[in-house]
Amino acid sequence: MFRHATFFTTVNHLQDLPQTSAEIAFVGRSNAGKSSALNTLAGHTRLAFVSKTPGRTQHINYFQLKNGGFLADLPGYGFAEVPESVRKHWVHLLGEYLKTRESLIGLLLIMDCRHPLKDLDRQMLDFFQSREQQQPVHILLSKADKLSRQEQMKTLAKVRKDLKTWSDNMPVTVQLFSSLKKTGIEECESIVSQWFQAAYSSCRQPEK
Repeated sequence: MFRHATFFTTVNHLQDLPQTSAEIAFVGRSNAGKSSALNTLAGHTRLAFVSKTPGRTQHINYFQLKNGGFLADLPGYGFAEVPESVRKHWVHLLGEYLKTRESLIGLLLIMDCRHPLKDLDRQMLDFFQSREQQQPVHILLSKADKLSRQEQMKTLAKVRKDLKTWSDNMPVTVQLFSSLKKTGIEECESIVSQWFQAAYSSCRQPEK
């Protein structure tokens, strides 16, 4: 589903958001491997800009998927060497988008598997859970290749346990993912495909 995704537009202000029927958001801490994960899912080495300097994504970048839906790559949160005025703009843009975007059908949240559920990740889950229109979250524990298989499974089990804080109120799933080893792509696509199928199905339901 992500393969052959194409760049659509870049948005820096809420009033410039494109009209879409269904879109997913891609979000994570600035150094969690978000751009690498997006490129791996899309099978494209330069679809999203990868940098050793966190915070390079400074706008909402839209990509069109082959199923007609869209993926919105959001600015990374957390550490970023940018002016305070720019950082405040990001916070406003990110927050208002996540809170008010009606066509948003789910959140793909990227976390470094060596450092999952940091304070900012928890705040993101809290914030997204407060949406009036509840939507699912799927977490990619990126850079899984940095851990042994035993460490991977231990981390996955712990994160699943910790996610119960939010899963009672909104659908939250989690998986291991590695951009380097190209592992976890099929599992992620399966989850997100269900989101789009549900969204398109509801759009086709006749009004009563």
